[in-house]
Amino acid sequence: MEGRSNYHSHSLYCDGRAGMEDFVRFALSSGFTSYGFSSHAPLPFPTAWTMEWDRMDDYVAEFRRLKEKYAGRIELYLGLEIDYLNEKSHPAIERFRRLPLDYRIGSVHLLYDDEGRVVDADLSAEKFRQMVDKHFQGDVERVVRLYYERSRRMVELGGFDIVGHADKIHYNAAYCRPGILEEPWYDRLVRDYFAEIARRGYQVEINTKAWSELGTFYPDERYFPLLRELGIRVQVNSDAHYPERIASGMAEAYRALRRAGFTSVMRLRGGQWTEIPF
Repeated sequence: MEGRSNYHSHSLYCDGRAGMEDFVRFALSSGFTSYGFSSHAPLPFPTAWTMEWDRMDDYVAEFRRLKEKYAGRIELYLGLEIDYLNEKSHPAIERFRRLPLDYRIGSVHLLYDDEGRVVDADLSAEKFRQMVDKHFQGDVERVVRLYYERSRRMVELGGFDIVGHADKIHYNAAYCRPGILEEPWYDRLVRDYFAEIARRGYQVEINTKAWSELGTFYPDERYFPLLRELGIRVQVNSDAHYPERIASGMAEAYRALRRAGFTSVMRLRGGQWTEIPF
């Protein structure tokens, strides 16, 4: 496959650890020929990890500067990772649709507890366990079902191109309750979710961010054959927050896809999604 590609990355405009140009320079030195930025989109309240609306114009302007500067050397694309929060804040709302983006990633990071409080579910395994105990009375099955309920609703509403780190809850759920991934209800939830994604034609990223630390992908590799069976188009993204990690886990992901029967991935070429053999 010619060059490398990555469409899930974060810079200083959200919770990334370097400026956008640093990522471009590392991408070039690492053999990437296509690279996209996908800062965490603004939420209705301030957080430590999302962009604020008052920085959106700067984000777009910096991207355009870099695209012009590096034209002919690497294809650069502008995106956002947009959360499904509730019926008023999700990837399909008009404010996000009006932005001059090349693509959008739809993700779920946040849940609501019984008190109506927003709860961050994108945590390390031990902090996730503490969150389940504090906000959901230790009922990890309930948290998993809520996560997939919200993920399904995001898919129903649409407004994005790529499903971000699908099944991300699997590692933490198994940490809280070993064996949960083999329970029939869990498998049914995941299979029904991917069937709905396939029906609506979204792409699914193989997210490699946790590979070097945890040895896992999102979604779990056990579901790669199902993605193939359902005809879901995939791409490999590193969800990079540090420039030096932009290729982390990618080689392993391609090998895993090959084992599952995949022979191609999706990438942007000339601004169009194209199926590229590997």
